[in-house]
Amino acid sequence: MTQQDIVAEDLAAFHAAVADARRLPPSGHYHFSPPPPPPKPRQRMLDERAALHESLHGEIELQDRLEGGDEAAYHRQGVSRQTLKDLRRGRWVIEDSIDLHGLNRHEAREQLSLFLAQCLKQGQRCIRIIHGRGFGSPGRQSVLRILVRNWLAQRKETLAYCQAPANDGGEGAMWVLLHAGRST
Repeated sequence: MTQQDIVAEDLAAFHAAVADARRLPPSGHYHFSPPPPPPKPRQRMLDERAALHESLHGEIELQDRLEGGDEAAYHRQGVSRQTLKDLRRGRWVIEDSIDLHGLNRHEAREQLSLFLAQCLKQGQRCIRIIHGRGFGSPGRQSVLRILVRNWLAQRKETLAYCQAPANDGGEGAMWVLLHAGRST
């Protein structure tokens, strides 16, 4: 028996096995390929990683020591002052912001906690918190400004924060740098 005879015999057996088969009626369902994964901003991630590395391991120069002002600033122990300097200079892109105007201290703390959790989940590193200047508060003192600073300093995901520049809220806002969160 040759190779052709075996193939012809197998083909005949297959046709005999499927002789009663009929096509299924069309179901109206269409099969699409799954959507492609969202793009990853690789260059931005590389830039931020390089800025963080430089911030953590760079030397402190005389200009850095002279820079700064009366505004509130914070950096976690173990985080270089260069990180705070880079934040102050706007080297990090503000990825999201929250406005706490008009909230009482309990509402503000709850909204801030939810916002920080969302930012960490989405992998956002640099955010703006608008707490207001306190013009409507007793004594025209911003209660939320002081509270927000204390709350942020107590959270382990806060690497640094500083007062926003005048064109981005000044005394009524702050820029915050968060530890890298995990995306799910």
